[in-house]
Amino acid sequence: MVGQGTAHAPRAGAQAAVPAFARLPVLAVAGAAMAVLLAVSGRYGYHGDELYFIAAGRHLDWGYADQPPMLPLLALLTDTLFPGSVTGFRLPAILFTGAGVAIAALIARELGGSARAQAMAAGAYACSPFLLAGAGHILATHMVDAFLWTVICWLVVRWVRVRDDRLLFAAALVTAVDLQVKFLIPVFWALLAVSALVLGPRDLPRRPLLLAGGAIAVLTCVPTLAWQAAHGWPQLEMNAIVASEVAFAGGRATFLPMALEQAGIGVGALALVLGVWWLLRSPRLRPYRFLGPVVLGVTTVFWFTAGRPYYVGGLFALCFAVAAVELDRVLVPRWRPVVLLAYALSAVVAVSWLPVKPVSDYAGKPYSPMNMALEEFGWEGVARSVAAAYTSLPPGDRARTTVVTETYWQAAAIEKFAPGLPEPYSGSRGYWYFGSPPEQAVDVVFVGSTRERLLGYFAGVRKLGEVDNGHRINNVTQGEPIWLCEGRVAPWTELWPRLRHMSFTW
Repeated sequence: MVGQGTAHAPRAGAQAAVPAFARLPVLAVAGAAMAVLLAVSGRYGYHGDELYFIAAGRHLDWGYADQPPMLPLLALLTDTLFPGSVTGFRLPAILFTGAGVAIAALIARELGGSARAQAMAAGAYACSPFLLAGAGHILATHMVDAFLWTVICWLVVRWVRVRDDRLLFAAALVTAVDLQVKFLIPVFWALLAVSALVLGPRDLPRRPLLLAGGAIAVLTCVPTLAWQAAHGWPQLEMNAIVASEVAFAGGRATFLPMALEQAGIGVGALALVLGVWWLLRSPRLRPYRFLGPVVLGVTTVFWFTAGRPYYVGGLFALCFAVAAVELDRVLVPRWRPVVLLAYALSAVVAVSWLPVKPVSDYAGKPYSPMNMALEEFGWEGVARSVAAAYTSLPPGDRARTTVVTETYWQAAAIEKFAPGLPEPYSGSRGYWYFGSPPEQAVDVVFVGSTRERLLGYFAGVRKLGEVDNGHRINNVTQGEPIWLCEGRVAPWTELWPRLRHMSFTW
């Protein structure tokens, strides 16, 4: 038959029709995960990255300095549908998390797992701090990327069992979508091709429908790659920036511990390790053995290239499913209460990563760059502080004054929450590409940086005030100076390239 493989792999487990009641535990886990995310989604506020995605959506383009165009487009859509609603803005993240829970169970089912094993795989996904809180709580590139990797893994695993090449074509189309989110998925496919050629199924990388879908995926990247080429490949600069940020958090020494922590203290970390082990060693899973080196290879590539630990999060569901299926086979009944307790404790840890603390718990505490919850507070306060500084100027001076910020988060917050101000500009990362200030703007209300640095660009610099986020919470913006920079010393065509920086701050 056209589009079908000619040889079928040994089945890890025949799939009979699943009674509707057997799906209830998985649906309950997915529903519980989404309910928790929905309940806490609006407790704090937008994350700085979310505000940047909204701003990028208002400056739609085929590419950006730090990402392909999918997230800005999605952010524009959700912000348009739910203006001003943090919960509405995050609905895609909540829905993708619930779907990811269900797909983890489907992977377990393809591997021959019982209803209990499917529920265990779903539970491990829902108890992963990264997949539940890190990815499911905010609308971000890593959330969509991890979900799409999970879908691709399911399609590949199912293809091994049924050998329907339409599944590979679908996986390639999902890859095309993922390439509009991040550029990480080619690492998965390159390693999968090599591993399949060595361990089998050797015909997988050569299937015509997979190659056709791969060609479509490549073609969809042409506009973004053209944008990158026209702008000097800033994405390559971002790789170095990510490496420096990872080094600040411990670099390669902490990569694996952090990845295990993000998989889940207890159930997730154990399931991740056991899943890889059984992929490599279980005779029953021999048809899927080629996926074991893929997990190890992806982890090694991102470790060696100083990527972020969560880059491997898209493979968590695969490992969770393998571990759940095999554990279900070997665990005797008397150990099942222990397993339930482990899942309960893991769920508590995962939920603790969500915004469940009162806002007052953060007030007055020392700033920690590792606590990303701090960056969900006070962006309206940032905009108010800048608006107060700007409106304190005499009306005649405002006509020649614009707003520039040191970080892209600050500019995005002003654009979102202070629409009455002049359009904000920033030299930070992708925001620099949104445009430079108008030539008639000789003076600038500048947020951040230092007087000494700014005197290299303006004749005079005096302080107008400081940013107050309104919560007394020490985050990256609280207390930042607001300057009035007068007498630009050169045209913006000369100054703007000098203000560009791909790091978060100068």
